[in-house]
Amino acid sequence: MDFWQLTIFCKVVECKSFSRAAEAIHLSQPTVSSHIKDLEEHCGFRLLDRLGKEVLPTKAGELLFTYAKRLLALRNETESALSQFRGVTKGSLSLGGSTIPGGYILPKVIGRFIASHPEVKISLTIRDTREIADAILNGDLELAVTGAPLSDPGILQEPLFEDDMRLIVPIDHRWSKRTSISVGALISEPFITREKGSGTLSSLDQSLTNAGFDPSELKISARMGNTVSVCEAIKCGVGVSILSTRAVERDIQSGLLAAISIEGVDLKRTFYLTRHKKRTPSPLAEAFAAFLKESD
Repeated sequence: MDFWQLTIFCKVVECKSFSRAAEAIHLSQPTVSSHIKDLEEHCGFRLLDRLGKEVLPTKAGELLFTYAKRLLALRNETESALSQFRGVTKGSLSLGGSTIPGGYILPKVIGRFIASHPEVKISLTIRDTREIADAILNGDLELAVTGAPLSDPGILQEPLFEDDMRLIVPIDHRWSKRTSISVGALISEPFITREKGSGTLSSLDQSLTNAGFDPSELKISARMGNTVSVCEAIKCGVGVSILSTRAVERDIQSGLLAAISIEGVDLKRTFYLTRHKKRTPSPLAEAFAAFLKESD
């Protein structure tokens, strides 16, 4: 058993496919299959079951996957620590981001960080805040930026920077030339919301509640799984929504959407640097976190 075999095995489990795993790690499918066969012979167990088009781990495979992820994370941490000792920032970092920071903030920061540290490899996972928290707790991600506070005792969060949310309407909407509307006016308007677990939705509910408004009174016309879908639905006249201005900046500048304040409602929110409370961060994670705190 070696690290390369474990890397291939974990990728097959994550992709649920030999072909997708082969594509992800730039190997041929027969080569991937050969490595898995060698690993199964070494362990003395079948590790993967082929169920139609899907590949799933057996019970033995699930056990190996848990330990393999830990071993690979520890290897990366070791390489990073030794590189730091030599004065070189090097290694791999598994980074997470909820929808807005993951899509509109972190890519720019990652680009600047890698430009300064070309021997670093960063993988970015974008999910809703709840899924990102679960990935940190499971050890799949070491560091993340999320758009909502979390109550999990195993999660540690530090405020990073603020985000400005606004009511977003299509440019031909009757409100598009206004600077603000009342909360009461919003109640009767078809409203597009994000899915449960979204940091945007959590922050919106809290802002409306703090203003003395019941979020359940909103006239929900649609529920979307990501911000891009919400933006497209707004343009198509499905309804209006409250979104980060970072996410719609280009559409506002191009005259497709308009951003409006809501009277008496503070729509500012905070993005948080999010990590595991008890796990010691790798030197690379520490270096990226320090770089992130200096960026916006």
